[in-house]
Parts: sequence; structure tokens; C-alpha cells
Amino acid sequence: MNWLGDIRRKNPWLLYALLIVLVVALGAFLEFRMGRIPICKCGYVSLWYGSPTGPGNSQHISDWYTFSHIIHGFAFYFIAWFIGRKRGWPLGLRLFLAVLAEVAWEVFENSAFVIDRYRSTTLSLDYYGDSVLNSMMDVLAMAVGFFAAFRLPVWSIIALTLGMELFVAYLIRDNLTLNIIMLIYPFKSILLWQTGGG
Repeated sequence: MNWLGDIRRKNPWLLYALLIVLVVALGAFLEFRMGRIPICKCGYVSLWYGSPTGPGNSQHISDWYTFSHIIHGFAFYFIAWFIGRKRGWPLGLRLFLAVLAEVAWEVFENSAFVIDRYRSTTLSLDYYGDSVLNSMMDVLAMAVGFFAAFRLPVWSIIALTLGMELFVAYLIRDNLTLNIIMLIYPFKSILLWQTGGG
């Protein structure tokens, strides 16, 4: 295992990149084994799918929920920064841990337990899980958010978070905040509003 030590000393980013690729590949493999389809069963791949309740939602490269995963990246960056700043964690390690957390969430989100919970308590009444492609693109969206949080001032990340949450809530009556609320403690009044009844 000396070669791992050599890589870490000479090019630590290469080591983190290898670890990230392994974690993403493992996540994709686990989701496939859990019964998630590789791409949309429609047989094609779209860059964007805009219907939050349509059969292609969470099946293509990006959709309205991509914004939520960018916000995950903001959050994971600041959590890793807060925990790792006094420990001297390099950026590559923080990114690896963020990817590990996001992949773990994606696998859990695509478990039968969470899929059933989404279908029974949220706007996603016809949700049957992400395609593997969409799930891994969600991980990429998180990484975009992570690097944005690294490069941009804190006030702009707060503004982007609020802007994306309000924008998505206005357009599709759902967002990351509402998703969390409805998964943990569903409110009938929110679900009624989301489904157009209020």
C-alpha cells in the first residue's frame, strides 16, 4: 500500500479523485442492485425534464429537484468547513466527505422505505425512485454547489439558497425545505396546497 502514500504525498487531489470515483461507482452499483433503472424507461436521456409530477421526473440529467442538490452542496461545504477548519482538513478531503454523504443519501433516498414515504406524504405521488443516471447527476449538482460555496462569499450563497427555494416553490409548489418537512412531519395543508387544492 506504499503507492497510496506516494499518491497522497505527490498529488493528494488524485487520491481524493480516485476515492470519489469509487464512492460514486459504488453508489450507482448499489442503486442498480436495488432495482433502480440505469436511465429513463422512456429510452432516451434529456438534459432537462420540467414536469415535477410527470413520468420522467427524477429520470433524466436534471429537473426541478437539481436545485435542492446544489443547496446540499452549499450545506455540506459549510459543515465540512466548520468541522474541519481546526483539524486542517484539505479541500479534497472535505469534497470527498461531501460526496460520500450525498451518495449515502441517494442510496437511502432510493430505498423502498423512502420511496414509499415520498409517495404517501409528498407531492411525489407517482414517484418510483430515481434512475441511476439522475441520482449520480444529483451528486454532481451537489459538487457544483460545494465548489460554489468554496468560491463565493457567504452572503451570496445565502441569497442563492433563498432565491432557489422561493423560485422553485413558486413554480412547482415544492422545494428542499418543503420536501424535508413533508418527509419528517407531513402537513395535510401543505399537501393540499401542493396538489392544487388550496
